[in-house]
Amino acid sequence: MADVPKTAEKKKRTITEIRDSKKTGEKMVYTSVPDYTSAKWAEAAGVDVAVVGDSLAMVAHGHASTVPATMDMMVMHAQAVRRGAPNTFVLGCMPYQSYHTVDRALANASRFMQDAACDAVKPQGGKSQAHILRALVDAGIPTASHIGLTPHTIAMFGGFKIQGRTADAAMKILEDAFAIQDAGCFMLEFEAVPAKIARAISEQLDIPTIGIGAGVGTDGQILLSYDLLGVFTDFKPKFTKRYANLTEVAVAGLKAYVADVKQGTFPDDDHSYGVDDKEYEKFLGLLEKRRHV
Repeated sequence: MADVPKTAEKKKRTITEIRDSKKTGEKMVYTSVPDYTSAKWAEAAGVDVAVVGDSLAMVAHGHASTVPATMDMMVMHAQAVRRGAPNTFVLGCMPYQSYHTVDRALANASRFMQDAACDAVKPQGGKSQAHILRALVDAGIPTASHIGLTPHTIAMFGGFKIQGRTADAAMKILEDAFAIQDAGCFMLEFEAVPAKIARAISEQLDIPTIGIGAGVGTDGQILLSYDLLGVFTDFKPKFTKRYANLTEVAVAGLKAYVADVKQGTFPDDDHSYGVDDKEYEKFLGLLEKRRHV
């Protein structure tokens, strides 16, 4: 019987390939992954970019928003993701207040690059953050940004609300997009923007766009792995499609485990270690002797 050929090692996508996807028309697939195991799944599935999103404050730590995410938290998770997906482009999302000054942005972005071996970083914001984005790019740090619904400024929006529904609001998003491009960013993300608006703005840009809740007209898509796999079930955003329901499978498995333990059917011989009969008899003799000392 012939040997089964080994699967070729996945080749990490490059900044050039991501930027060129705008011209080639290749749809780039981004997935937010918070840990080692989900990063391994993403790499095995052929995801182009593994994103260490500060949404992990919610899906992995149980917070009500992304605001409690800290740099220490993000770096720790990014390190785990890098170990799980060594051959996947990893994008580290800069958490709340980690980039509000140029010096702070440079220091924290460097932590993603040096301590976690990320391939790029992503703060949030457009025109108001253009000087920060430019400083990161000028420092040689591959940088993307995030506009539309920006979770770091959710309090100013009055909650998770769609952005760009009026012509004036859409023009603001357009100006933010051009500011991101002009700052030298290699990509931008739209969140919770009407599909027609996201498509129209994307068509005006030279850099690729990805969308989450922004329709099919962007150059790529991003979803949280915990959302699309049905791991995180506290709520389901409108834009999330469930491709699996791992929580249902996990709970069923745990219930079966609980039942087996309660009934004394686990562990059985197949899941227990054995011992040589002679050694066991010798041990019983020593045990008996000790009882009578």
